[in-house]
Amino acid sequence: MEILTWTYILVGISFAVYIGIAIWSRAGSTKEFYVAGGGVSPLANGMATAADWMSAASFISMAGIIAFAGYDGSVYLMGWTGGYVLLALLLAPYLRKFGKFTVPDFVGDRYYSNKARVVAVICALFISFTYVAGQMRGVGIVFSRYLEVDINTGVIIGMCIVFFYAVLGGMKGITYTQVAQYCVLIFAYMVPAIFVSMQLTGNPIPQLGLGDTVADGTHLLDKLDGVLTELGFTAYTSGQKDMTDIFAITLALMVGTAGLPHVIVRFFTVPKVKDARLSAGYALVFIAILYTTAPAVAAFGIYNTIETVANKPVDELPAWVDTWSKTNLIMVNDKDADGIVHYSANAMDNELYIDKDIMVLANPEIANLPNWVVGLVAAGGMAAALSTAAGLLLVISTSVSRDLFRTFRPEMSEKNELRIARAAAAGAVLFAGYFGVNPPGFVAEVVAFAFGLAAASFFPIIIMGIFSTRMNKEGAIAGMVSGLVFTLAYIIYFKFGQNLFGLSEAAVSSDNWWFGISPEGIGSFGMLINFVVCYAVSKSTPAPPQKVQDMIQEIRIPRGAGQAHDH
Repeated sequence: MEILTWTYILVGISFAVYIGIAIWSRAGSTKEFYVAGGGVSPLANGMATAADWMSAASFISMAGIIAFAGYDGSVYLMGWTGGYVLLALLLAPYLRKFGKFTVPDFVGDRYYSNKARVVAVICALFISFTYVAGQMRGVGIVFSRYLEVDINTGVIIGMCIVFFYAVLGGMKGITYTQVAQYCVLIFAYMVPAIFVSMQLTGNPIPQLGLGDTVADGTHLLDKLDGVLTELGFTAYTSGQKDMTDIFAITLALMVGTAGLPHVIVRFFTVPKVKDARLSAGYALVFIAILYTTAPAVAAFGIYNTIETVANKPVDELPAWVDTWSKTNLIMVNDKDADGIVHYSANAMDNELYIDKDIMVLANPEIANLPNWVVGLVAAGGMAAALSTAAGLLLVISTSVSRDLFRTFRPEMSEKNELRIARAAAAGAVLFAGYFGVNPPGFVAEVVAFAFGLAAASFFPIIIMGIFSTRMNKEGAIAGMVSGLVFTLAYIIYFKFGQNLFGLSEAAVSSDNWWFGISPEGIGSFGMLINFVVCYAVSKSTPAPPQKVQDMIQEIRIPRGAGQAHDH
């Protein structure tokens, strides 16, 4: 069968399952809508957390970054997995013990202030909208290639599907949908990786294939280093990034993971504190399956791409180049009209453009795998993007309905709150769709910004809120605002300064980065500012009420179910 036929079959079956689950698990109360009734098993919650967190950035874009950045791309692997260790040890059990529905809920009660709650809502919205923009871009890429529509149409189709099961099912529907989506995305990621590993090295385990030898007896990474250096690129296994920036990006991604509102809310969906720890452990195992495979997928992909396209005659290019060129994500421009595609590190001589975001999706076609594998990858890419988009939309809708409306209208009925939550999710879908059509960057780059914002705004006030009884509302508000504003300003200046403010290219170049830290890593600096401001302001203002201090002491002994409760 043709690729398109296989894609329709596999995507159709997976979507039917997702929508069926959403209908079966339709939320009937705010508790089911926000935290799935608090009755999800640790294993299911670990799978759902993994799917929620392994977004289009992980599935579609991360291996693409590693393929083109080589050694420097390892920051994403270290940061995005290391964050779960922080979550499991420092946050999950204590937040579960606290027993609220959302991060702003925690902030509002811990810091005994509606102002703090509103600032936390604003932070959650900034983080979630930045993150969801990357997911919608991923959805558009997947649909544009496999359903043979343009990216904008793909984004609109994805919006409709996410709207249906996120708005209908709430957290209950999303949780069980994400369990199914994890199974789809991990199967879709591993199958082509195993195929290509067997093809290139004869080893069925991609992680081991990465260090194995190719047909001529040369180690794959040595061969790749040689091929790239011949073309004028840096060797795959050597890095160019400054070590300060590598450390900053890794730290920002780690603490950003631990501060992401759509991940933290997952720990309110299990029955007991012990289950929150177990969930984080299971999630780390499920995530590691994909993350340990990504470096192999990246190396296989870039090696096969160069071998099949670079310096080949234009009229002998493989069929996948023509197919993907329709999406404008790969372009061939024979500048010197000699009939050869020159691929070079020198931009003036380079005649091949490859978008980082297509490396995983195009990998099966580049390796000439069976059509059903290509269709499977399409289903996996959609599962990855849609699962995270749904989780983020729930955070947005919950922040608006529960943390804004109920704060100022405490007498509001549960039915009205649920109606507002669904309306907010609908509005968020439209907003996210706009950024899917007009993306501020490639998928993983946009997502890295969201992690930086989470690191700079939420992580310090959650950590200090749990472990410091002296931390007060004035410190929390000042810390969140200073961390968020600084990080956002830095990202906007260096990433969008040319377009928004007409700044010169020299002004926004890496030469002017503070301490050599890139916009992707500046969240680490924003986090430090938040910590310092929190501490200084808390020390110079009155201590929290005694009952709040007693509550913190109780949270630090994470025993008991801590059922999620209303205000």
